[in-house]
Amino acid sequence: MVGFGWVTLVGGWIEDAGSFGAAAAMLAGGVMMAVVALVYSEMVAAMPKAGGEHNYILRALGPRWSFIGSWGITGGYTTVVAFEAVALPTAMEYVVPLDHFHLWSISDSDVYLSWALVGAVTAVLITIINIFGVKIAGSFQMFVVIFLFAIGFLQLFGSFNAGEVATMEPFFNNGWTGFFAVLVIVPFMFVGFDVIPQTAEEVNLPPKKTGRIAFISVIIAAAWYIMIILTVSSALTPDEVSGSTLPAADAMATLFGGQFFGNLMVAAGIAGIVTSWNSLQMGASRLMYSLAQGGMLPAWLGKLHPKFGTPVNALVVLGAVATIAPFFGHKALGWIVDAGSPMIVIAYLLVSISFVILRRREPDMPRPLRVGGKGNFGVVVGATSVAITAFLVLLYLPGMPAGLGVQPWVIFGVWWLVGAVFFAGIPGGVKPGPNAEEELLEKVYAKWPRRRP
Repeated sequence: MVGFGWVTLVGGWIEDAGSFGAAAAMLAGGVMMAVVALVYSEMVAAMPKAGGEHNYILRALGPRWSFIGSWGITGGYTTVVAFEAVALPTAMEYVVPLDHFHLWSISDSDVYLSWALVGAVTAVLITIINIFGVKIAGSFQMFVVIFLFAIGFLQLFGSFNAGEVATMEPFFNNGWTGFFAVLVIVPFMFVGFDVIPQTAEEVNLPPKKTGRIAFISVIIAAAWYIMIILTVSSALTPDEVSGSTLPAADAMATLFGGQFFGNLMVAAGIAGIVTSWNSLQMGASRLMYSLAQGGMLPAWLGKLHPKFGTPVNALVVLGAVATIAPFFGHKALGWIVDAGSPMIVIAYLLVSISFVILRRREPDMPRPLRVGGKGNFGVVVGATSVAITAFLVLLYLPGMPAGLGVQPWVIFGVWWLVGAVFFAGIPGGVKPGPNAEEELLEKVYAKWPRRRP
């Protein structure tokens, strides 16, 4: 979840809502995402299978709705993977000049070979790490996360030691308008906890514990964002915040009195890029694998590596997208990310609806982790999650606070037009329920006998 956005966006949050207003909006957003994470916690513990959303929605609503949810979140993950490949050279520019060998300009954004190669080469390396398996990717993830949070604690120490309350004023800015301006970016800032279900089949953890991790991760991310908002506002005046391209880095340099520490915060941002990129590429590949296994995507995307057991072809496709992405420059990729955010929220909405349906239709379904116990409180949590995610979907519509521009809607439309081609080939006549997956596979094998293992 903690990628690179906070390094550049925190200044805008503080300007929009004030220091306390931005922190309050992020707290509210964290609570909203924590409710959604509770739904995921129960579902991943009950159905710890690769593909996550694909399995939950399939059992509750059937294969066609399952494809819509899975295709949506796959698109969201893919856009974030592409964005991170662009964010990495952007972060490194703060420390090292990368404007060598000009290639071309796209949307007034100059693309340099040295700049693009930083993202492209890293894309190849992360793809290789993921092909080696969850254990290697997880160990890599753990090392980078430890470094990220070590820098965060350093910033917190600097704020207590050298920060000033006076620079945090105004505490609140622009009233509710400022509050909602920060709240609307919540889906993008918190995407990532939903990766946990994608790899649940491969991790060596009890299902109940795997479910709890999804919820805990949201709480940690919310605490991180709030900490960044408060420490940056304690270090930089409003004028300094508005004039900074990387406010978190400039705040660190101010708190410790040296550019070295600003560069150190950029290193933390790079760590965030790598962790977000690594995990979302991992999650997207498992979703593609599950959809291919269910006859919803071409069979070759469901091929596993003979030694490592990872969905190698899906990983290579995602790696290719990330490798190419930096050559399109800054602005075009911003449109892609804006298009991906509502796709993710659509998947959250369908998972939340599935949670409520399964609680009602299959009350005795084995649930190692049961949110709210056996009473109706769990259904209340699920209904609240439905309301939250439906509200977030509405925020992206034209005229709303997070309404998308023309370019993101074009990309959104193209993604779903491609999805419509695969949607048309989904076998019909499969009813939702515990046997939905088996029935779907039998129809797939009847239609394409070579897919039968």
